[in-house]
Amino acid sequence: MEERVVLVTASTQEEARAIGRRLVEKKLAACATVLPNVTSIFEWEGNVSEVSECVMVLKSHAGAYGALEAEVKAHHSYEVPEILALPVVQGSSDYLAWVRAMTMASG
Repeated sequence: MEERVVLVTASTQEEARAIGRRLVEKKLAACATVLPNVTSIFEWEGNVSEVSECVMVLKSHAGAYGALEAEVKAHHSYEVPEILALPVVQGSSDYLAWVRAMTMASG
């Protein structure tokens, strides 16, 4: 299976929605689900931070990942945005066919 779930955090719901919409319009993701109001705790530049963020759950394809990552980085406010692609091990064959049809994998 070449489908991917890509997790991306964003500083605000507006930023996540804008990036998600751009990715869907460019057929780099079939769907962008925005989960608002998550708390992230991490160390950055020697300080432990606790911030409110949004998480995007993107449904995509391995063939679209490079362009998806570049697009996120080009429009993200973070110096080093979280972008993690996870392989899909199993899923509804109808849904996965739709993901492939909606992303660059179809072309």
